[in-house]
Amino acid sequence: MRLITAVASIAAGVGILSAQNPIVQTKYTTDPAPMVHNDTLYVYTGHDEKGADFFWMQEWRIYSTTDMVNWTDHGSPLAIEDFSWGDDRAWAPQCIERNGKFYFYVPLHSKLSGTMAIGVAVGDSPTGPFKDALGKPLADGSWDYIDPTVFIDDDGQAYLFWGNPRIYYVKLNEDMISFDGEIKCVEQTVEGFGAPDMKNREKGVKYKDCYTEGPWFFKRDGKYYLMYAAGGVPEHIAYSMSDNPEGPWKYMGEIMPLQDTGSFTNHAGVVNYKGNDYFFYHTGKLPGGGGFGRSVAVEQFKYNTDGTFPIINATDEGVKPIATFNPYRRVEAETIAFSSGVDTESNDKTGVYVSDIHNGDWIKVRNVDLGKNGPRKVSASLASALRGGAVDVCLDSVGGPVIATLDVTHTGGWEEWKLFEAPVKEAATGIHDIYFVFKGRKGPKLFNFDYWAFD
Repeated sequence: MRLITAVASIAAGVGILSAQNPIVQTKYTTDPAPMVHNDTLYVYTGHDEKGADFFWMQEWRIYSTTDMVNWTDHGSPLAIEDFSWGDDRAWAPQCIERNGKFYFYVPLHSKLSGTMAIGVAVGDSPTGPFKDALGKPLADGSWDYIDPTVFIDDDGQAYLFWGNPRIYYVKLNEDMISFDGEIKCVEQTVEGFGAPDMKNREKGVKYKDCYTEGPWFFKRDGKYYLMYAAGGVPEHIAYSMSDNPEGPWKYMGEIMPLQDTGSFTNHAGVVNYKGNDYFFYHTGKLPGGGGFGRSVAVEQFKYNTDGTFPIINATDEGVKPIATFNPYRRVEAETIAFSSGVDTESNDKTGVYVSDIHNGDWIKVRNVDLGKNGPRKVSASLASALRGGAVDVCLDSVGGPVIATLDVTHTGGWEEWKLFEAPVKEAATGIHDIYFVFKGRKGPKLFNFDYWAFD
């Protein structure tokens, strides 16, 4: 029995160490909305609270990458409190850039109407800060005003789609915060969405493939795509195509069929980044996760030769790196490929940092280029209100060669930062995954971690 248990534990550990999905492990993240700006890929997400029994969501979060495997946590630049008219349900967002401004479209519950509404915040950078652009909802007055998706066409015309179970859309003016014309509703036909029309659907006719929620609107090679969660509960991802942004639409089939993702909802976004196509979605696969504790994941794919989607299945392995990682600079500790046990926090002075670190927790940074000569020293900014602990810097696995150990002492407080240094005692060159393995007394929190660098 001991042998069986040991083998099972080793197998589970190997699975965790090789996993890349979900892409964030420090928080529950939902409803991914990818956006590329200045050679960086940003993903805007919702945030499920731990232990939630409904979609009680309070804020939106942002993560970014330049290599597709190491993700930097930018914290929460926008929350319900930033909208004076909102009071609950910070659901699926999307952000887009126009004329040097970033427009962040979000659904939340409106105190004005008592229903859901669409709001828009604006910022000067992709990570904010963002401010409510109107001081009131952009669209208000219906429970199905959720899940906005925004797109700017080649001719400069912007469109906003949203809705559950109806699909609404409207043209946006160039200011991106007012409408060019009236809100319209897409007719959901069998030909367009693989389902009974809305009139029969409202009478209770059962349906399998039709639109449910979570639209994602984009254009590729002259064709318009409307991707969405479909089928009711549980949801799969399907899509329709058109030659015109306002339809008529043709139902094309499933993209991500029903499978054991641990979540009864799904919400997808698609982006091309550095010549590769990526499909973002969410699962319930993190420890303690599920239908109200979801986590963003990503898969790489290739369109079929006729422009249609292939079938995309959820994996734990995720995607491969598309660039190496430079460690010879200040690296924020919240830049993580995968982690175990830790969380992140933020404040106005420090920004985001890694917190809730206990004995045995670890962080992995992937595909790190140590160069031909390798590092001679490692430094890290940490803070401890108690006795501290140690950080083992390991190669390629939690139990891999320890090339340096940082001994962390009491610093005077959880946000009283001190720079600790240690020599690299074992030659390390070339490309490796770097693990920061945290050690100390069992039980209490050890320290917080702000940034690190090799020298």
